[in-house]
Amino acid sequence: CPALCECSEPAKTVKCVNRNLAAVPPDLPPYVRTLFITGTRLARLPAGAFPARRLPDLGALNLSGNHLQAVEAGALASLPALRQLDLSGNPLASLSSQAFGEAGSPLEELVLRGALRDHAVLLSLAAVLQSGALRNLSRLELADNGLLLLPAGIFTALPALRQLDLSNNSLVSLRNVSFQGLGQLQSLDLSDNSLGVLRNDTLAQFRGLPALRHIDLGRNTWVCDCAIEDLVAWLKESDQVEGKEALTCAYPDKMLGKALLKISSLDLNCSVPIDLPSQLQTSYVFLGIVLALIGAIFLLVLYLNRKGIKKWMHNIRDACRDHMEGYHYRYEINADPRLTNLSSNSDV
Repeated sequence: CPALCECSEPAKTVKCVNRNLAAVPPDLPPYVRTLFITGTRLARLPAGAFPARRLPDLGALNLSGNHLQAVEAGALASLPALRQLDLSGNPLASLSSQAFGEAGSPLEELVLRGALRDHAVLLSLAAVLQSGALRNLSRLELADNGLLLLPAGIFTALPALRQLDLSNNSLVSLRNVSFQGLGQLQSLDLSDNSLGVLRNDTLAQFRGLPALRHIDLGRNTWVCDCAIEDLVAWLKESDQVEGKEALTCAYPDKMLGKALLKISSLDLNCSVPIDLPSQLQTSYVFLGIVLALIGAIFLLVLYLNRKGIKKWMHNIRDACRDHMEGYHYRYEINADPRLTNLSSNSDV
């Protein structure tokens, strides 16, 4: 057992908690199945930090609450029995796309609560998940990270995912998030975010997930205008949302505190559509059609009056030619002194 750790061979557990460790102890006992290294000065996980030949049975690894900033390529690649990994509470700044190796990992639970404050790390995590290295993942916890938006397609390569925790973030929209392919998803926690509305495409994805039976939407800032009609209709017909009776409006002031399930079309006053992008798009199409019709009529008028227009053009040309000949004649008179004198005498 390492000097700064506590070991229990019967429980197959090693705890290195609140100790002055700056690196993973190299002499961990080979029987360990559950390893805690928390509250230490551990700042980076280099390649081979956990050698497989010495830790063949390590199944649960808790590295929460350290000063961990970098997880390098191959750092967690040599653990054939690893099923649970907790990196919560670390100020991660770098996560290698090869941290779990190229062959994939047997990991089933990944906890990153409060570890993704750096946006670059979130993008790195998305690359890891999309690579298929964690296809066996059944539980993913991304709570307490202050996330505003999620990278597009971040969950597309997680076919075994059953629990997804996105609570206590600052998510304002799910429009770029795809839940398609998560056929095993059973629980989705979206509580304590800044969601104002869920669009119809997102609700359609929820309807298409047969195993999804627990959705938590509590404590979000729902905006109760005409855009929320689809969400209200879905809440009334769906049995997927837990505690939906407690969901209330946050905006506008006249709707503050009103239960979403009690909203009617009269409350929203949706006589005028508020979907401005689609309304503008329709207006542009109508304007294009009108301009095309005007252009066609103009060309038709030109065609029908082609003879008159041709005669009019000839008249203009003759008039311009006569006018120019007059100017030319006066110029010749002014340029020749003899003609000028003659003109003067004639005038006299």
